[in-house]
Amino acid sequence: MKHALVQKDAVPGISPEIYSPRDFAAVSEIVYSRVGIVLAEGKALLVYSRLAPRVRETGAVTFANYVELLRDDEVELNRALASLTTNHTFFYREAHHFEHFEEHTRPNLIANLNRRVPVRMWSAGCSSGEEVYSLIMTMLGTDRIAGQSIARGDLKVLASDIAPHALAKAEAAVYEAKDLKPVPNELREAWTSKAGDEVTISPVARSLVRFRSLNLLGDWPMAGKFDVIFCRNVMIYFDQPTKERLISRFLDALKPDGLLYIGHSERVTGPAADRVQLVGPTVYRRRLP
Repeated sequence: MKHALVQKDAVPGISPEIYSPRDFAAVSEIVYSRVGIVLAEGKALLVYSRLAPRVRETGAVTFANYVELLRDDEVELNRALASLTTNHTFFYREAHHFEHFEEHTRPNLIANLNRRVPVRMWSAGCSSGEEVYSLIMTMLGTDRIAGQSIARGDLKVLASDIAPHALAKAEAAVYEAKDLKPVPNELREAWTSKAGDEVTISPVARSLVRFRSLNLLGDWPMAGKFDVIFCRNVMIYFDQPTKERLISRFLDALKPDGLLYIGHSERVTGPAADRVQLVGPTVYRRRLP
C-alpha cells in the first residue's frame, strides 16, 4: 500500500526521492509569495524541467535540498525565478494597441514634448524588448528626421522585467530579421539596420529606453508619474486579488488622464474599475480626480 501511495503521489516519470509533489508545492509557495505567479498543479513537470538544471548546477541533488537553498540564498532564488519566468513575446504583438497609440495617444504626447512637457512611458514586464521597441518605433514614426526631433525632446521610456537573461537580450537590441516582420515596413526602415539575418535597433531608438530589473510585487523606486503604461499578458499568471492590487498601483503611477494598455484577455476589475474609462480594446484611461 505504501508503494502504491508513493506512485500515486509521484510526478510521472520522476523519482519522488528527487522531486515530489511536496517539493512542487514548496516551490509554488515561494514563487507566489515573491512574484505573485500562480503555479497550478498541472505545472509540476514544467517546474521540474525549468529548475532541474539549477538543481544540478548547485549540487543540491534533490529538489527538497534545492528548496532549502532557495529559502537561504537570495541570489539563487532570483535565478530560479528567472528560470520560471515565461518570456514569450514578439514584435508588434496585439497590433491594435500600437495602432491606437499611433492614432490617439502619440499626437498628445508630441504636443506635450513641443511644449517642453516631459513624457514618460513604461513597459512593465518588457521581457526581451520586443514590446518596448515596438512602442518606441511607433512613437518616433515613419519620418526619420521628425523622429529624431521627437527623440531630442524630454522623452524617456522605462522597460522593466524580473528576468536578467531577458533584459540582457533587450539591451543588446539585436534580433533575427524574421522577428521584425510584424512591424510596418516604414518603421523598420526608419529605425533598424539589417546585416545578414540579423536586425539591430537604431541608436536613436535605443537611447530613449532604460532597462531595469524590477519585481512588480515589490517596491517601485520611480518617483515620477507616467503618461503611458504597457503591461500586457503579464497578469494572466496572477490570481485575482494580485491583479486588482497591481492595477491599482499602475493607476497610482499614471498621470491623471494617463493610459494603461493591458493584454487582450485581461480586464480591469475590483475597486480600480471606478478609476478608469475604457477607450479602446483593453486600453484604459485614468479618470481625472
